Amino acid sequence: MNTIYIILNIVVLLVLIACLYFMQKKHISFSKRVFSALGLGILLGFLIHLIYGTDSEVTKRSIEWFNIVGSGYVSLLKMIVMPLVFISIVSAFTKLKMTNNLGKIGGLVIGILMLTTAISASIGIVTALGFQLEGIQLEQGEAEIARNTQLEQTVGDVEKTIPEQIISLFPQNPFMDLTGARPTSTIAVVIFAAFIGIAYLGIRRKEPEHADFFAKIIETIYTVVMRVVTLILRLTPYGVLALMTKVTATSDYSAIAKLGKFVVASYVALIAMFLVHLILLALAKQNPITYIRKTLPALTFAFTSRSSAGTLPLNIKTQHKELGVSEGIANFAGSFGLSIGQNGCAGVYPAMLAVMVAPTAGINPLNPTFIATLIVIVAISSFGVAGVGGGATFAALLVLSALNLPIAIVGLLISVEPLIDMGRTALNVSGSMTAGVLTGKITGELSEEVYNQPKQNMEV
Repeated sequence: MNTIYIILNIVVLLVLIACLYFMQKKHISFSKRVFSALGLGILLGFLIHLIYGTDSEVTKRSIEWFNIVGSGYVSLLKMIVMPLVFISIVSAFTKLKMTNNLGKIGGLVIGILMLTTAISASIGIVTALGFQLEGIQLEQGEAEIARNTQLEQTVGDVEKTIPEQIISLFPQNPFMDLTGARPTSTIAVVIFAAFIGIAYLGIRRKEPEHADFFAKIIETIYTVVMRVVTLILRLTPYGVLALMTKVTATSDYSAIAKLGKFVVASYVALIAMFLVHLILLALAKQNPITYIRKTLPALTFAFTSRSSAGTLPLNIKTQHKELGVSEGIANFAGSFGLSIGQNGCAGVYPAMLAVMVAPTAGINPLNPTFIATLIVIVAISSFGVAGVGGGATFAALLVLSALNLPIAIVGLLISVEPLIDMGRTALNVSGSMTAGVLTGKITGELSEEVYNQPKQNMEV
């Protein structure tokens, strides 16, 4: 009998996919298709949850089939991330305008990402104190005990000194890093690509004919890679539909209710930091409302997929096509934003947990020295956080370990982790796009005309 219900659920999903495909054929805008998928996914997920329950065999088996669409789409995006990062950075060096400001651009992108992470940590601290969150209030069940056992085994692997963290950024085997084998692989690939680019600049001065040939090859490869990106992005509404269905169908709503105070506090902090992004844009004389309207599809996908890396192609395309950021800066901001200065995962979250658990270690969370130390450690530890689901856990372990605080609190939040991670990931992506816009504005490589023109229906 269960098989019939599973088949019925699959048929419903296929019907909804067909509706989205029909919208595409009718040339309905990309944004409308994405938001339609989001709404349909929420509706279908809640219906499955209400009819069958979270832990039923029908729900689990149905989601396994749905994952072919959802997880399959995220896998395709991850497939193109490293090639896109590598070829984008090398391509940036072959563009004269970009190379003239290269050092300034790299410094600005990293500086803005670090600054916003420090601000997000401060907001996380204030929110945790304002909501009077305490780690001792959290209950420990079987799942939490199992999670903490796993984390105790993991903490030894992620606990690094600051020099060790810096060393981990450098590429040792670029071919291994191109596979994304390490949390810091993205930064390592950027550094490797930068060396290729610097070598190109030297050849351009001494052997311009070879440099021109190399530049044409890179431009050709870049064009092909971006075409692959476009083909994958066309699947975005279907991926969002399946991913959102999974989230709403499998969430533990009773656990969310028990930890409701922490969930609300987390989203208050995340929203507050997003408002900071808008304020920074306003100070740079860029319309925040325009920014929201044009970035919503990318932020929506980041929210549903919980993957900053998976959102990278859409991130870069939105920066360049919608916000008027030059290709070079968009590639730098998007690529660096995967592993440096993730405002949500590496900023807000670790800071909140540290404040919550500090009293159990005999530390006054209101102590100015503790607060200042926490902000600095959060900013430094934000280097090398993987841009995929679970990156926040590693960031929290790094910060708590550096402050000699107990790590058990990380495992106690396992039941609401996916729900909060959705908001954190969206904030991460917004942070990298904000860094791109601000850097473009400062360096004069932001097209005001593109930024202010009506929203484009990106050909995806």
